[in-house]
Parts: sequence; structure tokens; C-alpha cells
Amino acid sequence: MTLADFTRAGLIVPHLVGRDATSAIHELSLALQREGCVPDWLPFYHEALNREFLLSTDMEEGMAFPHARLAGLRELSFACGRSDVPFAWGPGTTRPIRMVFLLAVPANAAEDYLPLVSGLTRLSTSLAALEAIRRAVEPEEILTAFRGIELRGSHGPLTVAPAESR
Repeated sequence: MTLADFTRAGLIVPHLVGRDATSAIHELSLALQREGCVPDWLPFYHEALNREFLLSTDMEEGMAFPHARLAGLRELSFACGRSDVPFAWGPGTTRPIRMVFLLAVPANAAEDYLPLVSGLTRLSTSLAALEAIRRAVEPEEILTAFRGIELRGSHGPLTVAPAESR
């Protein structure tokens, strides 16, 4: 398993328009709905934003990892946005952000997303992968960089069966 197993080209926004947490989470929530990963972007967006305001997920490496855990999500996935210029993630934050990874986590899969988070954290230390992402022009190029980051302790993409079939 690699990071690429939890995303696809349609979930990668190589040029975020927004320059703050609210705008970036909004853009990426819309991508997750457009690609069928979340049924309705608005409740997902509100959940991700509420979590982010409770505890900021920005990291020193210029990345942020907001997430939302909701019922009704069928699989663990993430959208990725890259900004052409660094921006302040939120009030009181001093670390400039260039990449945002918005995770969509099924409500009953709270622990199953830990290998994905671990892989994203390892991405932050992979200079070759980060450079490839920074140079990338197309979403497919970013996806190729994600294929180079293997997840430890994963057993395949997480899919949650609809409630009526459990």
C-alpha cells in the first residue's frame, strides 16, 4: 500500500486558490464530493473546520492535515492541495503552509486511518518526494510521488460496507 491508494488525480488540487485554512478546506471538501468520496461537502466541511479550530494540524514542514470523521463515508480517502505561495494556516499560527491534506475518515474506522497519517508524516521527511511534488505541474505527477511512499501496517484500502449490508 502507498499513499496513492487513498487518493486519485481528481482529488489533487495543484494550485489552491484560497490562502487560509477555511478556504483550503472548502476547496478540498468540494473535490472530495465531486469525486464521490463524501456524499455532501457541507457537513464534511463543517466537521473538518470545527476539528481544525479545536486543534490546528499544521506542521513545521509546511503541511497541514485537517480531517473529518463522519458516518456515511464508505472509504478512507484524502484530497491534497498545493499552494503556489506559502500562507498562514490560521490565527496565531506562525508556520507557513504550502500543502494541505484533507482526510475523509469513516466514523467506524477511527484507528484504521493511522497508517495513512503515518505515511503522510513520512512524506514530510522524504526530500525526494517533496521536491517531486513541488516541481509537479499535473495532478498525475503528484500522484506518482505518492506512489513512492509506502504505508506500514496497512492491509489494503479501507472500505466500509453500507449499514444495510452489515
